[in-house]
Amino acid sequence: MATTKKINSKKKTVEKKKAATVKKPVNKKPASKKVKPVKKIVKKSTSKAAPKKEKKIAAKKTPPKGKAAGKKPVNPSPKGKNTGTKKKPVKKTAVKAIVPVTKKAKAVVPFEKKQSAIQPVNEVKRTEKDISFNPGVFEKKWQVKWEADRLYRSVIDESKPKHYALTMLPYPSGDLHIGHWYAMTPSDARARFMRMKGYNVLFPMGFDAFGLPAEGAAIKHNIHPKEWTFANIERMRAQMRTMGAMFDWEREAVSADPEYYKWTEWFFIQLFKHGLAYRKKQAVDWCPKDNTTLAREQVKGDDRVCDRCGTPVIKKELEQWFFKATKYADELLRFDGIDWPDFIKVSQTNWIGRSEGASVTFKTEAGDPIEIFTTRPDTLWGATFMVFSPEHPLVDKITSTEQAQAVNEYKTQASKQTDIQREAKDKEKTGVFTGGYAINPVNEERIPIWVADYVLMSYGTGAIMAVPAHDERDFAFARKFGLKVLPVIQPEGVELNGETMETAHEHEGVMINSGPFNGTPATNDKGMKNPAIKAVVEWLEEKAIGKRDVNYRYRDWLISRQRFWGAPIPMVYCETHGWNPVPDDQLPVLLPDDIDEWKPTGESPLKLHPTWKHTTCPIGGEPAIRETDTMDTFMCSSWYHMRYLSPHNVDAPFDEAEYNYWMPVDTYTGGSEHATMHLLYFRFFHKALRDMGITEGGEPVMQLRNQGMVLAEDNSKMSKSRGNVVAPDVLVKRYGADTVRAYLMFFARWQQGAPWDSHGIEGTARWIRRGWTIFTDQTPPGSASNETKRNLRRRVHQTVRKVTHDFENFEFNTVISSLMELMNEMYKAREAGAAGSPEWDEAQEYYLKMLAPIAPHIAEELWTEHLGKPYSIHQQSWPVFDEEAAKEDEIEIPVQVNGKVRDRITVSVNTGEDEIKALALASEIVQKYLDGREPKKVIFANGRLVSIVV
Repeated sequence: MATTKKINSKKKTVEKKKAATVKKPVNKKPASKKVKPVKKIVKKSTSKAAPKKEKKIAAKKTPPKGKAAGKKPVNPSPKGKNTGTKKKPVKKTAVKAIVPVTKKAKAVVPFEKKQSAIQPVNEVKRTEKDISFNPGVFEKKWQVKWEADRLYRSVIDESKPKHYALTMLPYPSGDLHIGHWYAMTPSDARARFMRMKGYNVLFPMGFDAFGLPAEGAAIKHNIHPKEWTFANIERMRAQMRTMGAMFDWEREAVSADPEYYKWTEWFFIQLFKHGLAYRKKQAVDWCPKDNTTLAREQVKGDDRVCDRCGTPVIKKELEQWFFKATKYADELLRFDGIDWPDFIKVSQTNWIGRSEGASVTFKTEAGDPIEIFTTRPDTLWGATFMVFSPEHPLVDKITSTEQAQAVNEYKTQASKQTDIQREAKDKEKTGVFTGGYAINPVNEERIPIWVADYVLMSYGTGAIMAVPAHDERDFAFARKFGLKVLPVIQPEGVELNGETMETAHEHEGVMINSGPFNGTPATNDKGMKNPAIKAVVEWLEEKAIGKRDVNYRYRDWLISRQRFWGAPIPMVYCETHGWNPVPDDQLPVLLPDDIDEWKPTGESPLKLHPTWKHTTCPIGGEPAIRETDTMDTFMCSSWYHMRYLSPHNVDAPFDEAEYNYWMPVDTYTGGSEHATMHLLYFRFFHKALRDMGITEGGEPVMQLRNQGMVLAEDNSKMSKSRGNVVAPDVLVKRYGADTVRAYLMFFARWQQGAPWDSHGIEGTARWIRRGWTIFTDQTPPGSASNETKRNLRRRVHQTVRKVTHDFENFEFNTVISSLMELMNEMYKAREAGAAGSPEWDEAQEYYLKMLAPIAPHIAEELWTEHLGKPYSIHQQSWPVFDEEAAKEDEIEIPVQVNGKVRDRITVSVNTGEDEIKALALASEIVQKYLDGREPKKVIFANGRLVSIVV
């Protein structure tokens, strides 16, 4: 975590905002959530730490290199310090307190009392040497000063509307790459824009430090994951500072820090206590390379490979921990009130895979119930056999002695195939008769039970009724093994015969061979909209042999991982009392530092530790064993947005007042590849906490935007192995951070991405340098015409209008193209003598304010050092758009002849309709196309177009 120290400086911080410079926006903070009252109110520590002594720093000296504030030790303390924000008095709200742990909190220093360890630098006086463009000097200067002045510190301010801007936190598995910059710097620009618009902005940063990405990199370099991860965090934090982003580093959270994962463990316990975490033995997805289980969302593609390493996934029968995410399946399908991209909503909807139908109970001849789910209960009378998955628990029981060997051999063969191989439509159907029979409940028919690999235990119940006349897979299976085909849906004008059918009929028709339902129309509508399905389901419920039901493709979240580098699962087991959670006052359960075998073997490395797993039962004190699996890293990232609110709080995962003010997240940016993983877990977790009374509100994020991907120049994916990765550090050294930031926002539409163009950045560098030149050149006042000055002001306000709109809509590339065009107009106006005029001064001021979110360093340098404006430009209000000033004196109107544009005429904005028509008809080009003919009609359409019909 970033640490803060008191400094010996007479400079005042910028904590007190210059209210006069900020225009309060019309939008107010929505009166949304207030966390409900809880059983216990959290007691906050009032003790204060004694100020630390520091060496005085000479006024003329700049801070030594490498002494940046906020650097974190490699071995973090298991106990964090409560630096909960001391705020302006706010209206007290009854809140649900988090049940505190009983450990005594350390003495703390409130957030707003702490100061950065970086000393402020002296103001640099302007000299001739300062005119030279040297971003390597002024960028570092402003980064140091901003942090020393705590310019981007975010505190509760009820006088302003809030804006919580969040960008996805990175894995600290290596250096920052250009993809990180592409995600973060435009997000930073948008957050800066919102701040200048008058919002109180929270823009934090942290590190998703547990899990396979970090551990995999540590294995590759043969370094302990703790050492590797925290060293990377140090390096990445320093790299992020070169961006010049307005991250509030005092709110940094690191998921692998004990003060963080203490609360990850605490959340697991709450889920367990509320019946949302459970342990179960079942066939799970397993990556043989990473030697760990995978959640279903982490298995990708038709060939079912590990999302992280691309290894084909296999099935293993294991006892594991799950979260009951399916309880929220229907709620997760609703996106009311949130502004999320359609792609994400469609992806999550398809992944959840809701289907309506009926659950029906068949029985074996021995009376064992066989539950099946079908979306076509209207075809029940056509079920002529049943098929079980080879993994179905009843297979062994129903298999006859004569068929036992064949069934066992088939089960072994099926276990060697992936689910995709088993489900492939073009795969030849295989199967074995079990020798057992089931009774069809709708007609009491005795039907054979087969085992086949195309039925998966992971879908539905692992058993299906087979209706070969109306399902293509069942039809192919029946034809291969000579099983009965009985049509029960007859298309209009066609008489189906089960013996002669060449393909299954899967469309609408009329029910036949279906007892009381003969003649009932069966449409193509799904669920209860189909009259045949509706009638049959009502009949099943009346007969108590079935009921209407909903099935989901979605499965509960498998949380266990057989890896070392993850948050421990805080559960213990004893023979007497079974599984029980670790008491709150024993949290966090720390990962051991003295572990020799931490690399994956297929079993959790914690199981191999000689002492770590041995403990006592929290119920009776008997000898007990700790759970040795760790949690999926997505558990850590399901709540990090709340830990940013008070990252050093030792009494609760977050401060209630901070939650009430800042939540929900207003804008979240990150990659769309997380659609069915993090972004789904994220939503489930928030809804679960709401139902437990810990939070309120159904959604964690109001607006989501996804950036595209930066590809290599040859359109391939960037990869270290291919040697085509673009290193931002090299670009910053050559061009400066502002140029890199600007180019990443300019070279492509941010939400689409594009191949990198190593030559394109040169153009952006020239634009940045031209801006520097026009502000630093000693141009004497001129005597421009009123028209020149009026045109300059018009273009300035047109640019303000366009740039404001584009920032609001994440169209960063057109923000920059508009500023480039304005720069061209400013050069023209200067050459025409506009320098020194009020219009010129306004153009300079507005240009720099619009540039500030994109290129914060050069904007600050030019604003403060060259224009002599009050520090800091990043505390100024956004330019005010003047609609009258933006109006054009003249407009261009297209002229059509018989539907085709033949000419364009330029007229004054005050020109009347009749005069415009006359000017259009008088055009020499138009006269050529009229060819002496009299127009039948002359129409002036919507004030934008003249249409002539001859």
